[in-house]
Amino acid sequence: MINSLKQIWRLAVICAWRPGGRLGILIFAAVFGLGLIGIHISVRLIRWTNDFYNALQKLDVPEAVHQIGVFFVLIAISASLNLSATYLRKLLQIRWRKVLTDATLDAWLADRSYWHMRERTEHGLDNPDQRIADDCRIYVYRLTTEALELITNIVALFTYVSILWSLSTFPLGFSLFGIDFSIPRYMVWAAPIYVAISSGVTHWLGAPLVPLNFEQQKTEADFRFALARFRQSGEQVALSRGEPAERRLFDRRFREIVGNWHRLMNRELILGLFTRPYMQTILRIPLFLALPAFLAGRVTFGGLMQIGSAFQNVVTTLSWFIFSYRDLAELAAASRRLDHFLAAAGTAARTPPGAEVAIHPGDDLRLSAVALTSPAGAPILSLDWLDLRRGENVWIEAPSGTGKTTLMRLLAGLWPDSSGRVERPAGSMVFLPQEAYLPLGTVADAAVYPREAAAVPEDAIRSALARVGLARLATPEALQLDIGSAGLSGGERQRLVLARLLAQPADWVFLDEATSALDVAGEAALLGELSRALPQTTFVIIAHREPQGLGPLRQISLAGARTVSPEAVAATP
Repeated sequence: MINSLKQIWRLAVICAWRPGGRLGILIFAAVFGLGLIGIHISVRLIRWTNDFYNALQKLDVPEAVHQIGVFFVLIAISASLNLSATYLRKLLQIRWRKVLTDATLDAWLADRSYWHMRERTEHGLDNPDQRIADDCRIYVYRLTTEALELITNIVALFTYVSILWSLSTFPLGFSLFGIDFSIPRYMVWAAPIYVAISSGVTHWLGAPLVPLNFEQQKTEADFRFALARFRQSGEQVALSRGEPAERRLFDRRFREIVGNWHRLMNRELILGLFTRPYMQTILRIPLFLALPAFLAGRVTFGGLMQIGSAFQNVVTTLSWFIFSYRDLAELAAASRRLDHFLAAAGTAARTPPGAEVAIHPGDDLRLSAVALTSPAGAPILSLDWLDLRRGENVWIEAPSGTGKTTLMRLLAGLWPDSSGRVERPAGSMVFLPQEAYLPLGTVADAAVYPREAAAVPEDAIRSALARVGLARLATPEALQLDIGSAGLSGGERQRLVLARLLAQPADWVFLDEATSALDVAGEAALLGELSRALPQTTFVIIAHREPQGLGPLRQISLAGARTVSPEAVAATP
């Protein structure tokens, strides 16, 4: 419980104190203020109960009619307050959700935390899309609802108890084992005892809801992820006729949802067996408790109804924990997952860089005594020395599994499981993997990624597309096509990615099988065009076959050994 409160508080501080969230404090205060006015209206309704029922008891028709009018005025004010508070609370929720979402995205993207966290699934680190989209929404909604109700109920409790104290002037007398007992103001003491026992039973029955809600969110996210991944890989599945295998995966993940859902509904049924009768009897218990005083003639009928109304407000306020238990369990589960996610993202951002990376004033890229290992510590590749010179195009080749791609990840700053020293020049570097990444958006957005299409002249984008062999996309209409409906083949996707080099030239370009979907002639024409258009760019090609079109290449072979020394580097004319 204490740990959950700490997690909720840490996230609340993010919502309230980050830029954009501080105005939410004023909105929160405004909603709280409306709640206080609502308490005053509730107090007035308690007094109205006495006036109205006394008028009925006296058969005072004019007064009864007057009290009916007063009732509708009070209800109109109460409804206005409720609607205003609901509107402001929703305004607060979207503001704080944006702040929390921004904070989560910042943590996830900072220093490539998303990369370092990619294979972690413990403590709610799976499905980061759900952490950011769903858990932020659930947390803010539950926080602004339950926290406001809690604070308002604390104030209301003192108000209602003071009223009940002033009304409960009569004692409860009874005999037990021949001894006479008298409990003064027993209505005041009965309320907290009744609710305390009920709250304890509620917590005992409902405690398993927190881990079950946690698990339900995870299984739902796993199922959605499988569906989204299938949609993105539809062609590969269709060509492989893999529908039965995908269906088995969907069925297995949905069975996990169903299994946990049954456990969740069973636990909610057990809790409901207590809370539902409690909710339905809570409005009648006050009358039963105050009935002896009425029958003894110590209070009027109006007084009986007024005491019942005051007691009802006290018990209802104290019962907030019982009524909100399921929502609090959902809040605790979302807080736990978000808090762990932000903590892990912060840890990932501080991941040791591995090999020492230094910027030097020269033009060469030098590696010395570099060793690459897997995250488990298994050796991948060792390099005693490697010198890549500016202006000299290089082809790095080796059999699959040698560590070529891992080497590029090291140069890009993505592989912390390494040691040694990397000295890199101050020039700009671009790294393009084999799998072409096309962001959501238009063809123009994909052609200049990661820049904004609006920041690049349209003529420049069209020229770049035409030069890489995508003339059919180099029209104003085609540029505005959604990338998903452009009908690009694998080779066209790679051409589109390489067009970015023309829109934003770099000093160094590293291509990891980035032309593997092209035939030899197409590759030669494309790389030749890039070489002519970017004469100041140094190309480092990682590929199984010798790339064509770049002219003289320096060949570096990583085959046959885990260690590359100066003598193992051969120059190819």
